[in-house]
Amino acid sequence: MDHSKHTPLRAEELTSTNVDGVNVYGPDDLHIGDISHFHGAGASAQVVVDVGGFLGLGAKPVSLPVSNLNFMRDEGGKIHATTAMTKDQLKALPGHKH
Repeated sequence: MDHSKHTPLRAEELTSTNVDGVNVYGPDDLHIGDISHFHGAGASAQVVVDVGGFLGLGAKPVSLPVSNLNFMRDEGGKIHATTAMTKDQLKALPGHKH
């Protein structure tokens, strides 16, 4: 996936309405999870990513600072996120309790 043509989201766009449910891609551009919750607002927010699983079953929720993700819109306007962390690194984090 060529992210060079994608538009980064501005800090004020980092809201639950915009990012809940978006796909998260790892450093190899493979889908590694989806955002299930967004706590807070802007640059100080926390993001809960459901990592792994199949069709929502067996996924492990982990919490990350929003700064660990790069949010952007593709050419069609769809929002997604990338991270330098691998799926295994995310799965090794403590599970998030709701």
